Amino acid sequence: MSFFARLREAAGPDWTAYVEHSFVRQMQDGTLPQAAFRHYLVQDYLFLIQFARAYALAIYKSPTLGDMRHALAGVKAILDMEMDLHVELCAGWGLSRGDLEKAREERQTMAYTRFVLDAGGQGDLLDLLVALAPCVLGYAEIGARLAKTPSGSDPQNPYARWISEYASEAYQDVAGGFAAWMDRLAADYEAPARKARLEHLFRQASVLEADFWQMGLDGA
Repeated sequence: MSFFARLREAAGPDWTAYVEHSFVRQMQDGTLPQAAFRHYLVQDYLFLIQFARAYALAIYKSPTLGDMRHALAGVKAILDMEMDLHVELCAGWGLSRGDLEKAREERQTMAYTRFVLDAGGQGDLLDLLVALAPCVLGYAEIGARLAKTPSGSDPQNPYARWISEYASEAYQDVAGGFAAWMDRLAADYEAPARKARLEHLFRQASVLEADFWQMGLDGA
């Protein structure tokens, strides 16, 4: 069993509540209110700014050049792939990149991103990756699952662009590389105290991901 699979299993219902949240189900069938998706996208853009900083922190925390290159790939995936998607989608509502950057962070955005940065600041590289994992790997799981459903793969689905981005080979490769990187660093996972801390970080980040979806729905 992979390290990620162990973490996901330990998170139990908190992981399920995240990846099967009603926000996700409504994206799948195309019934999510546009206002909820717009609110989510604006906040997720601000979220990604902080996540790019978290990957930059991972470069600093990296013990090897190989780890530094992995972290740099994460920074580039956010800046060159995910943030551009948000700008593209928000342009349809007349929102510019500048508008996104001037938006006010919601409480859930601040809670989640600062949790991740704090985990990385206090811990080592593995702590930081575990806190990042629900976002990186959860979106890959959600995108792949939704893209395999008739409604999720329907080009007329208003959220088809989002689904296709996270189901894409490019994003799945990013997620696969991240999971393999985390596996390699997890050699000391079996130490009881270490195991408990990492499982707590993963579970808490999963809860914060579910809260982030709910924020989108509440903003409609």
